[in-house]
Amino acid sequence: MALIYKIRWQIELLFKKLKQNFQLHYFYSETENGIRTQIWITLIAQLLLMVLKTKSKTKKAFSTVAALVRIHLISNLDVFWVIENSRRTYAKRLKKTKPPNI
Repeated sequence: MALIYKIRWQIELLFKKLKQNFQLHYFYSETENGIRTQIWITLIAQLLLMVLKTKSKTKKAFSTVAALVRIHLISNLDVFWVIENSRRTYAKRLKKTKPPNI
């Protein structure tokens, strides 16, 4: 029983991740084929992002990687470069020193 519950819990976590990162809150189609297609496309996108996260060896969260790819999807930047060189915070600016009195 515990094994079945553990497997079920992993499925619940997968659907939670899909809903949070891919906006899978509603279906665009009312037909069974349309719904299946939307779920398969979302699963493929999730798999591709997991491969991208693994190959880039980043410690960023999955949601951060998904957001970076979503933001830079139409740019001509290398995706690995974007993931490795992006920062969530800005560097502190150095205090400007007053110019010397002349």
